[in-house]
Amino acid sequence: MSKPRIGIIVGSTRPGRFGDKPAEWIAERARATGEFEVEVLDLRDYKLPFFDEQASPAWAPSQAPGAKEWQEKIASLDGYIATAAEYNRGPTGVLKNALDYAYNEWNRKPIGFVGYGGVGGARAVEQLRLISVELQMAPVRSGVHIVWADYMQVASGDKKLADFDHLNQAADDMLGQLAWWAKALKTARDA
Repeated sequence: MSKPRIGIIVGSTRPGRFGDKPAEWIAERARATGEFEVEVLDLRDYKLPFFDEQASPAWAPSQAPGAKEWQEKIASLDGYIATAAEYNRGPTGVLKNALDYAYNEWNRKPIGFVGYGGVGGARAVEQLRLISVELQMAPVRSGVHIVWADYMQVASGDKKLADFDHLNQAADDMLGQLAWWAKALKTARDA
């Protein structure tokens, strides 16, 4: 069986974002497991307008420029990890919008999360888990939560995410669960 293809979604597009750091770090750790083919998906590269389709992509083809390209990319992958900045106790609007611009392409695939911000992005991740279930994904139990103290040390350049043993352990736990679910669900989809 070929290795599952995992997309690391950078869940923020704002200038000066922190999201590149956790995306690069988790991509490196995922590659190091030898369990996945890994690709980073930067939402800046997908020009998705604010969702204004006539119907959900579950029921009708999307008309927005960029939607088909995004849907094809999501369809080509076997699982996902999203970096989740927490703004006002929830995920970024751009990440929610990207989730809304696909439906069938997400189905029966696992997703993990690397949250950051207030309480390690936990509230954003919890909302994303609910959204993922509605999109018929399998959110893995373990996640990575970069709390404010760790975030500030990384943002200031004093440390790298890889310097924190507790974050490395959380990442390895999540990646182990993601690998199991990605293989199991890929086998089931292929059958």
